[in-house]
Amino acid sequence: MTRKQRRLTMIGVSLAVLAVAAALVLNAMRDSIVFFSTPSMVAEKHVQAGKRFRLGGLVQPGSLVRGDNLAVTFTVADGSASLPVAYHGILPDLFREGQGVVAEVALDGSGVFKADTVLAKHDETYMPRDVADALKRQGHWKDDYGAKPDYNAGSQGASRAAQGAPRAEQSAAPTQQGATQ
Repeated sequence: MTRKQRRLTMIGVSLAVLAVAAALVLNAMRDSIVFFSTPSMVAEKHVQAGKRFRLGGLVQPGSLVRGDNLAVTFTVADGSASLPVAYHGILPDLFREGQGVVAEVALDGSGVFKADTVLAKHDETYMPRDVADALKRQGHWKDDYGAKPDYNAGSQGASRAAQGAPRAEQSAAPTQQGATQ
């Protein structure tokens, strides 16, 4: 073999080893790649007791029960399945019934998912109070910032925003100029 053939052989073997290693790593992590599993996915998988994972969905209205010493039970649902969750600790401020939640859970022997961490999710219209106050002071606040987006409206909102509304200073300016002439 010439020097060039040996070099190409080594490069080819190295790439093959790297591809096999990447395939093994991705295969081992295939369940961990998803940020959270929905109740429907968990019901299909038949999770073994003690296996930790992230469970995400909506807190079912009417399911939140507060017990003694910060003990809380609630049901996480996704529309087609619901799972009971028990948690002991302080819940996030945004946690409430009907709100999105992601909990790090493990199934216990009684069929209840024991959570050791609960994260409340917020929708995409969330805006910190400081930012909203700054926008109001600068005059850039729109009343629809806190509203849920209407995806059925089409491009009507965009065309209305592009036209803009005349401001009071613009309409008052010609009157003042006419008064001074």
